[in-house]
Amino acid sequence: MKQISPTLQAHLDSGTTTFAWCWRITRADGLAFGFTDHDRALAFDGTEFEPESGLTASEIRSGADLSVDAQDAAGALRSDRITEADILDGRWDNAEVELWRVNWVSPVQRVLMRRGAIGQIRRGRHAFVAEIRSMSHTLGQTVGRSFQASCDAALGDDRCGVDLEDPAFRGAGTVIDRLRDRAFTASGLGSFAPGWFRFGTLDWTSGPNAGRRAEVLAHGRSDGIALLTLLEAPIRPIGAGNSFTIQAGCDKRIATCGAKFGNVVNFRGFPHIPGQDTILRYASSDGGHDGGVL
Repeated sequence: MKQISPTLQAHLDSGTTTFAWCWRITRADGLAFGFTDHDRALAFDGTEFEPESGLTASEIRSGADLSVDAQDAAGALRSDRITEADILDGRWDNAEVELWRVNWVSPVQRVLMRRGAIGQIRRGRHAFVAEIRSMSHTLGQTVGRSFQASCDAALGDDRCGVDLEDPAFRGAGTVIDRLRDRAFTASGLGSFAPGWFRFGTLDWTSGPNAGRRAEVLAHGRSDGIALLTLLEAPIRPIGAGNSFTIQAGCDKRIATCGAKFGNVVNFRGFPHIPGQDTILRYASSDGGHDGGVL
């Protein structure tokens, strides 16, 4: 139930209202932004809401069941705080959203209409449409373990237990030369064996991608120079001199868990689970009758 103050109720009962929509969006990096469809700036709760930012709300849809209610916020890429590069870079993904109905004559008269998160963002050449999902979308997330041969823990988490701050599993490097949009050579990693950082993560510490994380697809070495290939090309180009930190990767196999990390005791997979080829097997008179793993 919405809690409406007596002054706001009196304004509603007057028959002539002066309302505007206000969006407060808090990204995962902690930055908060305010936008309004009014023609001048509004401010409340320590946030200034930028006017005429191009955000336009669709109708609000709510159901009595646990289905995910959604609303669209459409607009043009006019605000200097909403850039196409940031949208493509995922900086707005899953950002927390508060949708307010505000009396622009007296912003103290307001009501919170919806709280949710940004879902899918559809982008055009000069405009975008952001889906605002209700909080019930979190109920659709998968919870529990998967019965599979490979490990389902994230490297370095509480279930895994590997200390990624150990210098053996962590390095720092600097880009020497960009080879392709997602491949480059780097210094500072010459002591690590080829493939050591494959499936690992790379955090940029300087350059246009500073603060962003990328997954490593391949790691090679030649004459003490590392060759790294990322899974996806960064939105902003990689340049010589860009620095980064990088963590070792894991392919989730029990052999790697033992040989690379010495951590078999915490392996979270089921390596002896029968594979799909089990259904194709047929009876044989020799071998495989000692009770051991096939």
